[in-house]
Formats: sequence, C-alpha cells, structure tokens
Amino acid sequence: MKKLLSLLFLLFNLFIFAQKPCEIDTDITDSLGTYKSTKQFMIYERSFAGNATNIYFSLASNNGVLNLELQSIQSSNEFIKANCLDKNSKIYLQLNNGKIITLLNIGAETCGTFLRSDDGKNNRVLSSSFVFTKDSFEDLKTSKVTFMRVQFSGETLDYPFKTEFVSEVDKKSYQPERYFMDYLKCIID
Repeated sequence: MKKLLSLLFLLFNLFIFAQKPCEIDTDITDSLGTYKSTKQFMIYERSFAGNATNIYFSLASNNGVLNLELQSIQSSNEFIKANCLDKNSKIYLQLNNGKIITLLNIGAETCGTFLRSDDGKNNRVLSSSFVFTKDSFEDLKTSKVTFMRVQFSGETLDYPFKTEFVSEVDKKSYQPERYFMDYLKCIID
C-alpha cells in the first residue's frame, strides 16, 4: 500500500510540474540563416466600459539573436489615442527576484494601424520587435515576471502580470508570469 501511495504521489508531481510543450509557429533555415518563432501568447487582457486591450508575446530567434515580438490590440466604441513606438522605446520587465530586464525596440517607428470593424468598433493594432541585451534573458528562465512597463515615444504605460487568467477572447487559461520560464527553452538552443 505504501508503494502504491508513493507511486501515485510521484506521478502526481510529474504531472503537475511537467513542462509546457513548445508551440513553434515558424521554423526556417535557408541560405540567409535561421529564423524560429513561437506562437503568440496572451500576456495581458483588460476589458472595461466598452474598451479592451489585449497584449500578445511571441519569442523569435533570428540567426541566434533573441527577440520578443509584441502585439497590442485595442478596441473601443470611442476614438483610440495612438501610442507610438520609436528607436528609444523600451520594455522593462520586473522579475519576482527583484531584478529588472530591459528590452530595446528594434522595429520601425510605428503608431500602429487603425481599423474599423464591421460592428463599428474602432481598433488599433500595434506590433514591434524588441531585443534582449546580452545575457539578460538568463534570469527569465528561473524567475517569474510580475510587472511590465512599456516606454512609448510620448508616455509610459504599466501592465501588471497576473498569475493566471481565463481570457474573454478565446476562453483559454493563461499564466503570463511564467511565460519566459515556459517558452524560452523553445527558442534558445
């Protein structure tokens, strides 16, 4: 009986702490080099009074250079103010261990794309690439991210990370604090 209980306990722990499978979106190797990226992952969702903001991350490795691809989608019945990214824009990630990781914008200057949906809602889609400074991602492998600050060209916005949430968009469960712990291994060889 003790052996059976011990075996069940071991299997339960393996199930609980099992690593998430890598979900690769793109994996290309050609004469120009290699490019690999993960599928998009929702790390932030806010919906209040007819206004919604969703932020997605994906990780990419372009010839060995690690990038964070950021996509922000805002929707509202009202006008949506543009938050622009330029060469001085940065993302700051505060880790559970107290360290702060800085990512630098390498994408083109952009204020996003404004779209009007069929139901009359205004939408703004903003996408850009950020690069990690040398070896700054090592702490991300072992420590949760609790907070993100995005420095736009005109202002700075803060986004607290939740331990877990169920998205209103796709009804899936997300754990944004663990994003880098779970998915860096998919990109870094």
